[in-house]
Amino acid sequence: MNWETFLAPYIQVVEELKVKLKGIRAQYEYESKHSPIEFVTARVKPISSIIGKANRKNISLDTIEIDMQDIAGVRVVCQFVDDIYTIVEMLRSRNDFEIIEEKDYIAHKKESGYRSYHIIIRYPVATIKGEKQIIAEIQIRTLAMNFWATNEHSLNYKYEGQIPSHIQYKLKRAAEAAFQLDEEMSMIKDEVQEAQRIFNQYKLTHKHKGGGRS
Repeated sequence: MNWETFLAPYIQVVEELKVKLKGIRAQYEYESKHSPIEFVTARVKPISSIIGKANRKNISLDTIEIDMQDIAGVRVVCQFVDDIYTIVEMLRSRNDFEIIEEKDYIAHKKESGYRSYHIIIRYPVATIKGEKQIIAEIQIRTLAMNFWATNEHSLNYKYEGQIPSHIQYKLKRAAEAAFQLDEEMSMIKDEVQEAQRIFNQYKLTHKHKGGGRS
């Protein structure tokens, strides 16, 4: 397989989605409104990870375009749980890609304690050989969920997917603590957003007064 040729459209997908999602965030900022998007990251799965997952899941390299849904991955991180569902509704209303599956691991957390909202999409990419439909995954989570998931991922890598039971127990407790934090912050969401709105207006005012200097 020519991996460079195979992965090129996936790279295009994550770059285009990053631009579009960051554009949404900017539009909220221009209107001095709370943005449900805190930040966006994206990646194309490394070749070694693709091969490793294909071996673990018994996926043929001939069918990975269909059977491996996270070769192209975009992560949207939010401040509040409510923001996640705002973004989900926003993505559902778009017509530049097709949603083929949704997985709500917030309402239905994984056994490990993992929480996130996954949307699997089919995204059209223009190539020199015509349009190609690429499957990609968008993960939406809060800052607290992202902190937990990043650490769990590192531990899974260290222990090759076999995290010791005593660490699993602590991870589950940490996951609940992270979700408790999200719930507590949701209770003061309006206060936080008002404070951020005032601060953003202050920044804009002083930027203009300073002749555009930051």
